[in-house]
Amino acid sequence: MPNPTGADAGIPAMSAEPGTTRTAVSPPGSQQRLVLPPAVSRASWSAARDALLDREKAHTREGDAIAAERRRLPMTAVPSATVTGAAGPVPLVDVFEGRRMLIAYFHMWHDGASLADQCEGCTFSTCHMHTLDYLHARDVTYAVFSQGAYEESAEFAAFMGYNWPWYSARDATALLAGRGFGFIACYVRDDEGQVFETYWTTDRGTEALMTSYHALDLTVFGRQERWEASPDGWPRVPAGEHPWRTAGRPVAQWSRLRQIQPHPATETVRSQPLTESGASA
Repeated sequence: MPNPTGADAGIPAMSAEPGTTRTAVSPPGSQQRLVLPPAVSRASWSAARDALLDREKAHTREGDAIAAERRRLPMTAVPSATVTGAAGPVPLVDVFEGRRMLIAYFHMWHDGASLADQCEGCTFSTCHMHTLDYLHARDVTYAVFSQGAYEESAEFAAFMGYNWPWYSARDATALLAGRGFGFIACYVRDDEGQVFETYWTTDRGTEALMTSYHALDLTVFGRQERWEASPDGWPRVPAGEHPWRTAGRPVAQWSRLRQIQPHPATETVRSQPLTESGASA
């Protein structure tokens, strides 16, 4: 394995045992050669993995301590606010659907842009949230508040196959409280219907929804993003390409197109919005 340099400096070596360097071709059929980690004995590998486990457990315990502090934050009352859904404007308290708590993702929107040109980061955040059973079992509703008008942005939600409540918060200045879209906010309601905000986060805090990132962090090549401290020869998103886009679209849109069109390999990237059936609008 190459010696750490630059962003890798200060990262301890995982094993002192010399290993055999191996390479592989990726993706299958390409000519790109990837460097693999050194191959060592099971005993040496287990020792290195156990050393990392100590750090992982410390990280988990620190995360638990931060979460405990998060649960002890005060809350602040949210002024009367409405969002717009399929049936028109509704009070914020109705978005809870009778549950005690609400997690809302505030989704960016580009007015008049094609589905392919909508926010790749917000798409990445929200596309993971299809299994809501565990939230509901803990008295939590999940909903998305779009920056766009409901009539326009709901087409995007339908195309993506989202199964959670989708609203427009375009004019909900009381909810934004001076913030821009692209954040998570958490709420609780009392028995009189007053809603309180208990927490919010943005930027890398929204990775709480991105389960693919947490899974990729377990793999040998990680997220493959250019900022990561990885050894030389590890695959990375090519310079100039967006880590959340493929061939001009947010990555999660391609599987939706395959469900609509049986031969996506011959599909050119559309420049017009798609209807729910996948045809150009």
